[in-house]
Amino acid sequence: MQNISFVNLLITLIPLVFVWYYYKKWTKDSSEIIISTIRMLIQLLAIGYLLIFIFESKNIFLGLFIICFMIIVSSFIAIRNTIDKSLRHYLHILISILISGVINLFIVILVLNLEYAYEPRYIIPLAGMIFANTMNALSLAIERFEKEIQRGLEFEQAREISFKACMIPQINSLLAVGLVSLPGMMTGQILSGVDPLIAVRYQIMIMTMILSSAGISAIIYFILKKKFTY
Repeated sequence: MQNISFVNLLITLIPLVFVWYYYKKWTKDSSEIIISTIRMLIQLLAIGYLLIFIFESKNIFLGLFIICFMIIVSSFIAIRNTIDKSLRHYLHILISILISGVINLFIVILVLNLEYAYEPRYIIPLAGMIFANTMNALSLAIERFEKEIQRGLEFEQAREISFKACMIPQINSLLAVGLVSLPGMMTGQILSGVDPLIAVRYQIMIMTMILSSAGISAIIYFILKKKFTY
């Protein structure tokens, strides 16, 4: 695969400066994009070095620790934009992400038919995809649900609208894949020289996983919300 120099990588910041200018001008927030970008750079560079160590060690306990860390952090991020920031609400989110993520990760392990159940080169990146997608979908569902409840809708009506809203990005991705977009994982594999038909199989697995992890997390969340709040 073609290597990217750090100097050339800086070119990607040019359109970001344009977005930052208008974000600052229109939202009066001059720091959020800058802080987010700096965090992204530090986090990705750190995880790059960490992954080298993880892939070489193949320590299953280290892998379990990283997956648990993903679940805890993604739950904190999901609750960030919600109105209810109570411990009980956080636990509802954590349980939803945990169950949905573990179910889909287990299925992925079965589908890949790996020599060992824990292969960090596969499990860690795929777990990251699952939990990040679950976190985003759940954030959308909760944010929309709380707004619909504030508007005076009943639980069932708010749940219906919120569930459909959180699934829109995933369903749109399924409809657009191959026609509008070549998703990131598939593009990365093709750029690294993998046979496109093999890359397609991996992408099918990812797309179904993305839809189901989003849906299951929202379903579990609303079941918990109904049982313990309403």
